[in-house]
Amino acid sequence: MTSNDSPALRVAGRPVARYVTRPELPGRLSPRPYLHPVTTLAGTAVTELSPADHAHHLGVGVAVPDVEGHNFWGGRTFVRDRGPTELDNHGAQRHTGFQLRDPDGFVEELRWVAEGRELLRERRTVAATGLTGTAWALDFTFALTNVTREPLSIGSPATNGRPGAAYGGFFWRARKEERPPRVFTADRDGEAEVHGTRADWLALAGSTWTLVFAGATGTTRRDAWFVRAEEYPGVGSSLAAEDRLAVAPGESVVRRVVTVVADGRLGRDEAGVLARKAVIP
Repeated sequence: MTSNDSPALRVAGRPVARYVTRPELPGRLSPRPYLHPVTTLAGTAVTELSPADHAHHLGVGVAVPDVEGHNFWGGRTFVRDRGPTELDNHGAQRHTGFQLRDPDGFVEELRWVAEGRELLRERRTVAATGLTGTAWALDFTFALTNVTREPLSIGSPATNGRPGAAYGGFFWRARKEERPPRVFTADRDGEAEVHGTRADWLALAGSTWTLVFAGATGTTRRDAWFVRAEEYPGVGSSLAAEDRLAVAPGESVVRRVVTVVADGRLGRDEAGVLARKAVIP
């Protein structure tokens, strides 16, 4: 793999993330570009790649378990009245090129393909920005356009009958440690209280690091947060929490999540200040 396949993102000259455009992965993992490792400014890794508990969790990226029945998440598919089921329905996200590449970010074009057919075309914009001496922000925007002649819909295990499993969209698989991370928002604490809610920002605080996720557009802030801490540490912004998301031919779904990557175990006030600083510089 060359540096052209996995460019580094830098903040003030310091490498903070590696982006892999053409991963060599089995089809059942729904191959797709991802960021890994992502680190704090002090060098602490805050992502995991294909961990033993979920081999299809690939650092930071966009993953959707149901696009018209095609699995772009990886692993088993939740089928109503059957549960998680191994199906030969996996799609892949294919990098087609960069429109812009700088040390601190890029603009990329991707094709979402299943069964030899392109369903969605994506424009992905990623930028790394310094915030303080101990924190930086990863600004991640994706626009999915229906390039077929028919309406498409995006679903999740929740819309297919599995309560509490509305994953699909932007997803960050965080570092797993001996103890689960603390999860909190401006007014809620704990996985049970935060999961499935809508909040301007959400924090995941590990032993020596903190991630603060913030929806950077009104549409993104209306999406529910998907949160795991006890089983494994992961946070996503759900495209289809209660209902399937319809996408007409030629229409686009656009979301933007900005994530603060900080050294130290931050409290509520510190996390809130950094979230606001990251979204409104």
